[in-house]
Amino acid sequence: MATTPHDDDREQRISSQIIVDAYNSDEERMGWYCYLEDNMGMPFVAVWNEQTIEVVAMSSEEDCEQEMRVDVRYSEENRQDIFSVSLSEITPVDTDEATREAVDDWKYWVERGYEFSEGDEDEFF
Repeated sequence: MATTPHDDDREQRISSQIIVDAYNSDEERMGWYCYLEDNMGMPFVAVWNEQTIEVVAMSSEEDCEQEMRVDVRYSEENRQDIFSVSLSEITPVDTDEATREAVDDWKYWVERGYEFSEGDEDEFF
């Protein structure tokens, strides 16, 4: 059962802008991928596991088959690393409204218990 309260405005945006023409989980996934890629102003600073990171891009479409992921740059002392993390695990810091709203839309969708169905391409939410 979802612990996040229902949000009519967010539900409307998700159904009418993000997954509006999705007839299966692949189309739903692509709707989310395109929406996030178009609306997140990258790069942006975020917090992940209590560490400050820089979100530099959406992860590959293949990496986003089960959940939306982003590529992040992590810097520590004299070294940097770029790796993929779950978008639902980051918190944007000092970002524009569109980026914050896009990340919050995804987190809302996950927290409400929605997910991409595995193996059943005819099912969608």
